[in-house]
Amino acid sequence: MSEEHTLDRLAALIHARRSDTSGKSYTTQLLAAGTERCAKKFGEEAVELVIAAMASDAKSVRAEAADVLYHLLVLLESREIAFQDVLMVLKGRMGTSGLEEKASRDKGAS
Repeated sequence: MSEEHTLDRLAALIHARRSDTSGKSYTTQLLAAGTERCAKKFGEEAVELVIAAMASDAKSVRAEAADVLYHLLVLLESREIAFQDVLMVLKGRMGTSGLEEKASRDKGAS
């Protein structure tokens, strides 16, 4: 099983949780709280990953990175943005220098 497949499955599960009315799902509770709560939680997890990355414990980095990926998918779902749409953006950037891609975005922001 590939990592992409795992993320696809997780994104589908998170999407399904949107309609869960049992109240027993953490994902459902996050989505019900709205995008602001989902964004805040994603930010908290991102900071925890940064802190773990600056330490020397690889196990913590892996665990925090997993949390970041999960909360990113929840945040995307809260905005009704499909994970596959994000992957298509990344696919479109493949083969382009990161510096060139960033420069093209900076020009478009003017």
